[in-house]
Amino acid sequence: MTGKPLTILGIETSCDETAAAVVRGRVPGPGDILSDIVFSQTEAHAPYGGVVPEIASRAHLEILDSIIERALDEAKVTLGEVDGIAATAGPGLIGGVMVGLTTAKALALGAGKPLLAVNHLMGHALTARLTHGVEFPYLLLLVSGGHCQLLGVGGANDFRLYGNTIDDAVGEAFDKTAKILGLPYPGGPAVEQAAKRGNPRAYDLPRPLLNRRDAVKADFSFSGLKTAVRQAAQKADIGIADLSASFQAAVIDILCDRSLIAMNRFRRDFPGANTFVLAGGVAANQAIGTALAQLCEEEGFVTRIPPPRLCTDNAAMIAWAGLERLTDNAAGDALSVSPRARWPLAIGPI
Repeated sequence: MTGKPLTILGIETSCDETAAAVVRGRVPGPGDILSDIVFSQTEAHAPYGGVVPEIASRAHLEILDSIIERALDEAKVTLGEVDGIAATAGPGLIGGVMVGLTTAKALALGAGKPLLAVNHLMGHALTARLTHGVEFPYLLLLVSGGHCQLLGVGGANDFRLYGNTIDDAVGEAFDKTAKILGLPYPGGPAVEQAAKRGNPRAYDLPRPLLNRRDAVKADFSFSGLKTAVRQAAQKADIGIADLSASFQAAVIDILCDRSLIAMNRFRRDFPGANTFVLAGGVAANQAIGTALAQLCEEEGFVTRIPPPRLCTDNAAMIAWAGLERLTDNAAGDALSVSPRARWPLAIGPI
């Protein structure tokens, strides 16, 4: 299957974006995004300050068929012309995952195409290959609303876990901080915008697990930071911009400190490799990207960050991950494959 470019239809419904895309290419990339349709449910969830699973799954069910039709039309391909159909099979909100995976199964069965059940995290992890043609191996910092991990990526099925969050994900910490400060949903971009007007040294906030240079694992912790923001916000005359900037500065310090530990592990596992990839929704934060790029320059790493629209949830990354899997296994997955609410990308001791 490696001799010709593959064309893959991707479907993403793991949270509150209903998305479909068509991608064409061959490994290691870069690939061509022929279409990339994303319907955001932000307005539906905004009154609740977060994603409501029942509302999300119902919205996926109502609109997914038309989103897929638009993706195929924009790509100017028919279902019969694609080489495979990829869909997020987890992790995520199980109701939404079921909608997307069941739809993909039906399309694959009807069109006689391989089904590719994709780990949502793999989609994020391989996006830099779609956009930049990044060669294996590389060091990955995956930061999103539900995940915060550092992994050595040796191949499409070789993920070595260097560090994970022991409590909250960084994206969740951004969202909760926004809610505490009365900022609009989605919280991450709102905090980032407020931080631009603030003083990052105005509040002395904690940096959990910072400077543990003897640490074997590059684990993260954000619950204590989130609690400190809540306590600071309860005092009179708080500066929302200053507290946002102080929170973001603490996050940046934590991410850079943990990434440095992972860089040392990565160098030992993959001598001579020096590519650092930042992926996931939080990778769209420009201040975080700038700080990590500076760290990489100091440590001799080359930084690769996908465009912001491909850092947040989308179906193009799912289609590309499906393309990588189809390249390795032309048969695809059985139609009996089950959706998963939890699906770790890397398991086991480091």
